[in-house]
Amino acid sequence: MIQTKAFCYFDHNATTPVCKEVLEALPELAQAWGNPSSIHWGGRQPKNILRDARKAVADAVGASTLEIVFTSGGSEANNTVIKGLFDYYQTAQFLTPEQRRRTHYMCSAVEHPAVIKAMEHLKSLGARVDFIPVNRRGEIDMAFYESHLSEETALVSVMFANNETGTLFPIKQMAEIAHKKGALFHTDAVQAFGKVPVNLHELGVDFASFSGHKFYSVKGSGFLYSRKGSNFSSLINGGGQERHRRGGTENTLGIGALGVVAKRVALIPEKAEQMAKLRDHMEARILSEIEEVTITAGESPRLSNTSSLVLKGVDGETMLMSLDIKGYAVSTGAACSSGNPEPSPVLLAMGLTREEAQNSLRVSIGWETTLEQVNAFVEALKVVVARLRSLQNDEGDSCHV
Repeated sequence: MIQTKAFCYFDHNATTPVCKEVLEALPELAQAWGNPSSIHWGGRQPKNILRDARKAVADAVGASTLEIVFTSGGSEANNTVIKGLFDYYQTAQFLTPEQRRRTHYMCSAVEHPAVIKAMEHLKSLGARVDFIPVNRRGEIDMAFYESHLSEETALVSVMFANNETGTLFPIKQMAEIAHKKGALFHTDAVQAFGKVPVNLHELGVDFASFSGHKFYSVKGSGFLYSRKGSNFSSLINGGGQERHRRGGTENTLGIGALGVVAKRVALIPEKAEQMAKLRDHMEARILSEIEEVTITAGESPRLSNTSSLVLKGVDGETMLMSLDIKGYAVSTGAACSSGNPEPSPVLLAMGLTREEAQNSLRVSIGWETTLEQVNAFVEALKVVVARLRSLQNDEGDSCHV
C-alpha cells in the first residue's frame, strides 16, 4: 500500500506496490549478476535463485516445477499459449488428423486485450474464433459456450477473474466441458493471484497466465503454467531456456522476486477476507450516501477487492482527475480525456450503455488498505460527485461522446 502524506492508492488491479519482503531481498538478488546458463561459478547462484523461485511458484499455485515457464508477464504468457498452440497445430510433425482439424478458438468477450488481440491475430491467419457473450451481471453465457464448442475447437481461453468488475468465472466447470470435446483450456489468472487461493491441478486447466506486479512483486516478470503433456510452439526462439519453451536469458532479479512473494500465499485467505470487509463497507456507504449509484456485477461472485461503480451523470475521467488532485488513485474504463472517445469494451460487452460506461469508476483495494483510508475516500468521492453534478446542472455535460 503506497501512502505518502495524503496520497492513497485504490488502483491495485492496475499494479501493486512492491512488498517489503521483496524490497529487502532485492539487493542480494541483484548481486547474482551471472548468467544462469553458465556452468562456471558465476552461474551457480543465479541458477539456484531460479530453482528456488520455480519451486515456490509451483507450490503457490498447485503445480509441479516442470510445469512452470517464466515469462516477462501476463501478456507474454497469454500470447505464448494462444499463438504458440495455433502454430504448433499448424506446423508440428506427427499430429493426428483430429489435431489438424482443430482450427477453432474461443474466449470470453470481456478478456484482457492481450487475449482479445491475440485471438484476432489468429482470425487474420484463418482460424475461426468465437467470443463468448456475458450478461449485465458479468456472467458467462454457458448455453452459447456449449453450443459452439466442438471437436474442431483447439483452445478455450477464459479469465479467472475480470480486471474491471472483479467477476469470477466458473473455470473448473468450463475446463471440464472443453475437455469432453478434446479441447484445451487456458485461463488468464493474472487478477486472481494474491486475491483468491489458486490450485491449478484442482481447476483442471491446461494453461494459466500470471504476472508478478499484480501480486506485490516487480514488473517485467511473470509465469505460464503449462500442464504436463500440453504442447505449444515457443513464441520466443533462442538458446533453449525454460526447457525450450521460452528463449532468452532469464530475468534473475524479477524471477527471484516472484519466488519471494510466492511464499506469502498462505496469507491470501486472511487478506481476502479483510479486503472483502473493507470493500463491502465502502460500497454500503457509497450506496447509502451518494444518490444514483449502481455496482456493476454487484450480485455476482467477485474478487474481494474490486468495485466497479456507475455514478449517474458524472463522467468517470473527470471523477478520476478530481480524486487524483485530492490524492486518491483510482481507475476508470472511460477514456474521454485521453483522446479515445470509446468507453470500456468490457462494460459495453456486459450490456451497459455508452453513458453508463462513461460514468464508471473502478476502485480496487489492497492488502494494506485501511478502514480509515476507505472512509476518507468515500468522503472525498461524495464531495467530488456533488461538485461535478452541480457543475453539470449549471453548464451541461462536459464530456461529449
